[in-house]
Amino acid sequence: MLWQTHMTNSRLTDPEILEFRYPVVLEEFSIRHGSGGGGKVSGGNGGTRRIRFLKPMTASILSNRRRVAPFGALGGEDGEVGANHVERTNGTVEQLGFSASTSMQIGDVFVIDTPGGGGYGKA
Repeated sequence: MLWQTHMTNSRLTDPEILEFRYPVVLEEFSIRHGSGGGGKVSGGNGGTRRIRFLKPMTASILSNRRRVAPFGALGGEDGEVGANHVERTNGTVEQLGFSASTSMQIGDVFVIDTPGGGGYGKA
């Protein structure tokens, strides 16, 4: 499967287009509250996407800030790192790294938690 979710917000596939072009359902696209670092100005929150697969496919991801947190500036706190995992229909959870490819089966859910931004200044 090839689709662009581009977490930098310079390009973001609309849910309707994603579901029209691919056999998936975007179950959740929400703000990841509390993921931004604290500070005089808090860092921005990341997002969460839950994508359920309706047919067997291969899913791949290339992402950043999964090990090193987005740093705060001038005393601001770091944001939270992102994470990727797959929730299998049999109840298991497969943790994925920043760059991964995995086989998806009907009903499996690919979960992408994007990192939060670092805060600015001491609170």
